Amino acid sequence: MDTLKKYGTDVRIIKEASLFPELDIGRVTLQYNNLYKVATDSGEALAEVSGKLRFDAKKPSDFPAVGDFVMVSRKGGAGNAVIHHVLSRKSIFERTAAGTKVQSQVVAANIDYVFICMSLVSDFNLRRLERYLSVAWSSGATPVVVLTKADLCGDITRRLEETASVAVGAEVVTVSSLDERSYQALFSYLREGVTASFIGSSGVGKSTLINRLADEELLATSDIRSDGKGRHTTTRRELILLKNGGIVIDTPGMRELGVDSADLSQSFADIDTLAGLCKFGDCTHSGEPGCAIAAAIADGMLDAKRFENYEKLKKEARYDGLNAKQIEAEKINAMFGGMGSMKQMRRYAKEKNSRKG
Repeated sequence: MDTLKKYGTDVRIIKEASLFPELDIGRVTLQYNNLYKVATDSGEALAEVSGKLRFDAKKPSDFPAVGDFVMVSRKGGAGNAVIHHVLSRKSIFERTAAGTKVQSQVVAANIDYVFICMSLVSDFNLRRLERYLSVAWSSGATPVVVLTKADLCGDITRRLEETASVAVGAEVVTVSSLDERSYQALFSYLREGVTASFIGSSGVGKSTLINRLADEELLATSDIRSDGKGRHTTTRRELILLKNGGIVIDTPGMRELGVDSADLSQSFADIDTLAGLCKFGDCTHSGEPGCAIAAAIADGMLDAKRFENYEKLKKEARYDGLNAKQIEAEKINAMFGGMGSMKQMRRYAKEKNSRKG
């Protein structure tokens, strides 16, 4: 069990695994479409899911993902190992599955920290950071904001103040490729058996950062394009065991980052607090008297753009995962309240159809 302890196996996993005494514990370290690489006490092995697991799976998230602890059987060295069960996840990072707006796909599982990487130069975007933070909090892991390329930033103090204004409850770390010491702060999180996932836009330096932490060139890196945007170099998710015992998971740029289960109350705790101070409990913050949100914006205590992004993410969280008809029904309910007036709803539908014609 010594090898698996390095991969994060704990009392929770061992207890659950005891329900399957005929099988071995493994942790998924790499995924190649329908084929996996699994670390076990007897070494790494390629593995595939069992026919029963495949038959019982109802959605993409039922299949193993990088970081999952699984129960496997070995075939005495002949052929691939077989994954029979996925053990319960203490945290998951997921996105909308490719080609669908209904089901989610697990990007990484059993994460302790989510390192949200954002460049201090061309990639710096507070609205995007708010989105990442919302999804990171909902994963069950603890987000840490990692601001990269500090050597290229002309005003780090201002950038840190701006970041702190939206990264409520999350710690912020700055790193520079020219300063080896700046990376040491991350080792305070990456102890033996602790898993961190790296997310962020393409080209912000995630691969460079992981190579520095691993003290070897494990992942390919590339230069920034001529238009200032990053080239994405990671094409697969991979769990990497660091020399100090920490564990990192590199993830490709998440273009389909959904917010259907995002924890807005955590990432926008300041707005939730202000909303509780409004004169009316059902205040919509759109002109009612005694609105604490409007007062905070007028006084400069709350950035209007931050509140606009909060409202935008709330709408996305409401509609994400719904088909066109369901979204339309939600809009009608929002317009007319609850079930609304059937006459109003029919009139709205008739007018909408006439506009199509």
